[in-house]
Amino acid sequence: MENIFLTNEEPSKNEFLKMIGETANAICDAYNSPSAYSGPTPQELKEIVKSDTILPETGLGWEKVLSLTKEKILPNLLRTSSTDYMPHLHSPATLESIASELIISSFNQSMDSWDQAPVATEIEVEVTRHLCALYGYDKNSDGVFTSGGSQSNQTAIILARDYFINNTLKYDVKKFGLPDNFKKLKMYISEISHFSMEKSAHILGLGYEAVRKIPVDKNKRMDFAALKASVESDIAQGNIPFLVVATIGTTDFGSIDPVTQISDLCKKHGMWLHADAAYGSGVVLSKKYCSKVSNLNLCDSITVDFHKMFLLPISASAVLVKNAATFDALTIHADYLNREEDEEDGYTNLVDKSLQTTRRFDALKVWMSFLARGRNGWSDIITSSMENAQYLYKILSASKDFSVVTVPEISSVVFRYVAADDSKSDEINKKTRRVLLHKEGIVVGQTISDGHVCLKFTLLNPLMTHEKLDWLVQKICDISRTQNV
Repeated sequence: MENIFLTNEEPSKNEFLKMIGETANAICDAYNSPSAYSGPTPQELKEIVKSDTILPETGLGWEKVLSLTKEKILPNLLRTSSTDYMPHLHSPATLESIASELIISSFNQSMDSWDQAPVATEIEVEVTRHLCALYGYDKNSDGVFTSGGSQSNQTAIILARDYFINNTLKYDVKKFGLPDNFKKLKMYISEISHFSMEKSAHILGLGYEAVRKIPVDKNKRMDFAALKASVESDIAQGNIPFLVVATIGTTDFGSIDPVTQISDLCKKHGMWLHADAAYGSGVVLSKKYCSKVSNLNLCDSITVDFHKMFLLPISASAVLVKNAATFDALTIHADYLNREEDEEDGYTNLVDKSLQTTRRFDALKVWMSFLARGRNGWSDIITSSMENAQYLYKILSASKDFSVVTVPEISSVVFRYVAADDSKSDEINKKTRRVLLHKEGIVVGQTISDGHVCLKFTLLNPLMTHEKLDWLVQKICDISRTQNV
C-alpha cells in the first residue's frame, strides 16, 4: 500500500513527480497534429475502447494503464486548442489554468465548509468580491462558484422565485413550499434562450407552462415590445410575472438582449431580472467592446462562465447577486458541517449559498489566470476573438456561395452554404460538417435558423487568424460543391 497518495514522504513525492512527468510527456506527444480531431466515427471509437473488463482481479499497474491510455484515449481526444475547433462554447484552456488544475486535484479541497478548505474558501470569497465589482455591483453583492451555466441559472431562478414569493406574495416558500396559486407564476425568456431555463422551471415545480418564450427580432435579440405585451397580458389575466431572463450572448448567435429596457419593465412590475451571461460575460474584459455589457449591474443576478470566453478548463462558473441576503434561500445549518457558532466567529462556510455540498476549488483558476495575464492581456484575447468574428462575417457576406444569419455581436457566426438548387442546401450542409469532422479533423457547429440547417463558427481561440478563416471558408465551399444529395 505504498505511494498511494502524495504525502510529505520523499518516496511518494518522487512517484508523484514521475507519474506527472510521464503523463505530461504523453499529453505533449498526443498533440502531434494541427487538426482538432483524429477522425474516428462513433462506431470505430466503440471498438477502440471496448474491453472485457475495466476492473481486473489484479491491477495492471501504472505503466500498463498509461500505455493503454496512450494507445486508446489520448490520440482520439479533441484538441480544443486547435484553430480547427470551433463548434461550441467550449474553449481551449490557458497554460496557467491547466497548472492550476494540478493544484486543485492534488490538494483536493472541498468548498462546502471552512475546515475543509481554509485558504481556498478565502480565495473564493476574494475572487467573488472582485467579480461583483467587475460587473458594477456594490459591496452589498455576493456570489458563489458553480459547476456551469446551467447550475448558475438554476440557482438564480431559485433565488428569484423565493425572493418574489416571500416579499411580494408574503408567503414563506422555504418553510411551506409553493403557494396554492403557484401555477399563476410566470417567467419570461427569449425563444432562443438556453434550455436550462425550462429545465429549471420543471425541477422547481413550476413546469414548462410557467415559461413564456418571447420572439426575437431580426438580430436574434428578445423583442422588447413582445415581452411587454406578454407581461401585460398575463397581468390582465390574473397571472403573476416574477422573472425575466435576459440572455447576454445566446448560445448560437451571441446576441445580446436589451437589458436597459427590460430592467425598466421589471422595476415597474416588481419582477426579478436575471442576466444569463454565460457566454457574453467575457466581453467585460475587452477594453474596446466592454460597453456592450456595461449595464449588467441593472440585473438582480448574473451568470458568469469561465470555461467559455475566459478560456479556463471545465468546470468554472459563478452566479453573482446584487443583494447578498437573497442567498438566505439556500442556507440550512447542520451540526456536522456549517455550525452557526463557527460562522459567528468568522468561519465562512460556502455551502450556505450553494446548491452543491462537495465542490471543487475552481476559483483558483480565475485567481491565477487573472493575475498571470492582467487586464491588458485579457483584453487582447477577447478583442481578437470578437474581431475575428467580424472578419468572418465580412468575407461570408461578400460570397455568393453563403448566406449569413445575422451580424455577430460577440464571437459567433452562423451561416449556410447555398447550393444552386437551394432545396438541397440543408443536406449538403449536414454532409459537409461530417466530412470536415471525420476526413479533415475540422470541427464546426451545426444548428437550425429559420427552418434551415446552418453551420456555426464559435470563435474563442485568439490564435485564429484571418488567413486561416479564409482557408476554412474555401475548404467548406470546396467540400460542399462535391456533395451529392
